[in-house]
Amino acid sequence: MGEQKGEIRIYVACLAAYNSGILHGRWIDATQDVADIQGEVRAMLAASPIAGAEEWAIHDYEGFEGVRLSEYDGFERVTELAAFIAEHGRLGGKLVEYFGGDLNDARRAMEDSYYGEYSSIADFAQESTENAHDIPEALAPYIDYEAMGRDWAISDLIVIETGFEEVHIFASF
Repeated sequence: MGEQKGEIRIYVACLAAYNSGILHGRWIDATQDVADIQGEVRAMLAASPIAGAEEWAIHDYEGFEGVRLSEYDGFERVTELAAFIAEHGRLGGKLVEYFGGDLNDARRAMEDSYYGEYSSIADFAQESTENAHDIPEALAPYIDYEAMGRDWAISDLIVIETGFEEVHIFASF
């Protein structure tokens, strides 16, 4: 599986400073636990140029592999997403994206429905067919695995492409 290439982090900004036209915030490692992130946010707010600052928002993020965060996402969600992406890399991000941001569905797919990584959907179709059936040599050249794979992808599979000749196949549910 594709590994995570960089840090998974969020930029948390002080809203009191932001509303006063001052950029004040901090990049925070999103793979920490929630309490550590909250501690860093408290420290950032305490160092704000605006006395008594209490409100914050996520103004930027990196390393989430295509998953979108909202400026008011809770740190529980942020840390869960970061852990999943740290474990599964680009595939994890693309899978969460495929499921519309639903981390539970992405987890379920990885745990229960993952067939593996292939060069193409045709390679998956060929391997699956040849493992399930004895194909007579005379018939083998006439089987269109590309078409078979394409048909399966339409109705029975989830296909996530993470790079050149790098597709991940899941059973649809």
